Formats: sequence, C-alpha cells, structure tokens
Amino acid sequence: MAQNDINIKNRRASFDYEFIEEYNAGIILTGTEIKSVRAGKASLVDSYCYFNKGELWVKGIHIAEYKLGTYYNHDEKRERKLLLTRKELRKLERNVKESGLTIVPTRLFLTDRGWAKIRIALARGKKVYDKRESLKLKDAKKDMDRAMKH
Repeated sequence: MAQNDINIKNRRASFDYEFIEEYNAGIILTGTEIKSVRAGKASLVDSYCYFNKGELWVKGIHIAEYKLGTYYNHDEKRERKLLLTRKELRKLERNVKESGLTIVPTRLFLTDRGWAKIRIALARGKKVYDKRESLKLKDAKKDMDRAMKH
C-alpha cells in the first residue's frame, strides 16, 4: 500500500452534521501511532475536537496498537494535539464559543511527504428531519444513477 492510499474517513460525520468550514490540521503522533496509521489501522468514529488552554485537541480517534511494537506501544484512545495557525485557532474557538458549533474530524490522511494530517470541519448538528432529507436525496441519486446505466 502506497503512502497516498491512506484515506480514513468519518462517514457518520456528514450524516450527523452540516459542514460550514473545513481545515487541514497537523496531528502530533508517536512513533508506533504513525506506523499504525500507515498500515491503515485507525478509526474516526465518535471522535470530536475541543479547546484546552487555547490549544485544539482531538478525542476519540482509535489508532490500533502497532503489532510489532514492544512496551513502547501507545494508548489506542489517547487525546492528540492538533496543529493549526494561531489565526485559525482563534477563529475556530470564537465560532465554537459564540455560535454553539462543534468541530468534527472528517478525514485522516498522509501527505506526499508522509506527514499525517487530519481534515476537520466546523459543523452544526443536523436535526432528525434534516437527516431524513439527506437520505431521500441520497436514494434519489442512486435511483437516477441506476436508471442511467440501464
């Protein structure tokens, strides 16, 4: 598997949230964590971001233990710090505090240089009727695609 093939998505996020703005952030990982990510052993399900002392942290990302790791192996569910510019951090923190929006991780990927990056989105939670509408649109698109193929 090539480095650029790693593209771990949080499919549930787009169903539960309406994305307003998206950012690419660096993520601080340990040695065994980056090896597990390169092997594709990570999950973004039920993860979210929060601010602590002006820094953005992500909680709930599951990165499986590296199978060849010894006692240096990492905690699978530990909180990890995200790296953004000071300007982006201030903007996100202001939006989260004032508007009641949240920040959710949508995608974990590797750059061409091998750096792990995480795509985060400033998001607003969808109501139940919004979710039903999303499903209707998705089903209609599937039906149209099927009709075009036949």
